[in-house]
Amino acid sequence: MATGLPHVWAAGDCVITHHRLLGVTYLPLGTTAHKQGRVAGENALGGHARYAGSLGTQVVKVFGLVAARTGLREHEARAAGHTPASTTATPDDHKAYYPGAKPITIRLTGDVPTGRLLGAQLIGPLGTETAKRVDTYATALFHSMTVEGISGLDLSYTPPLGSPWDAVQIASQSWVRDQSRWPPSSRS
Repeated sequence: MATGLPHVWAAGDCVITHHRLLGVTYLPLGTTAHKQGRVAGENALGGHARYAGSLGTQVVKVFGLVAARTGLREHEARAAGHTPASTTATPDDHKAYYPGAKPITIRLTGDVPTGRLLGAQLIGPLGTETAKRVDTYATALFHSMTVEGISGLDLSYTPPLGSPWDAVQIASQSWVRDQSRWPPSSRS
């Protein structure tokens, strides 16, 4: 967060930032600003903190819906040099036999040759924990996980709140299944 001036640090909306998938970009988000501010403050006091980078994770409530995203959408991934493919799935937020189950629409983008997760967009009714589910994908992105690797995560389960395979895992399994249908020649 150091500037070109000695003993001057900057953070937030007035700086360009490091995006973990895109490199240097402008990304004015509150979470980014807070993290950068902490790094700048620590370094202004003589510390040696580093900003780990952003993934553009965002969430918004619009009336009775929650929309969220993290990482790259397919066109952004393609522009960044990846070979992306996206899949959309609509799993329920918890077991359907338990009253009140509601669908969450999840669109995943992954890199076809490597299987690496590149991004996720979610939309669901308020109360479906859409914001926390995007955080699962953000964590997977932060650690460069594959889409298939998400199925192995040990996520919580109880019928009124989830499923043995959480919605994030069901969507990930859909992406893997869709990519296995591609002929090998189209993967290059």
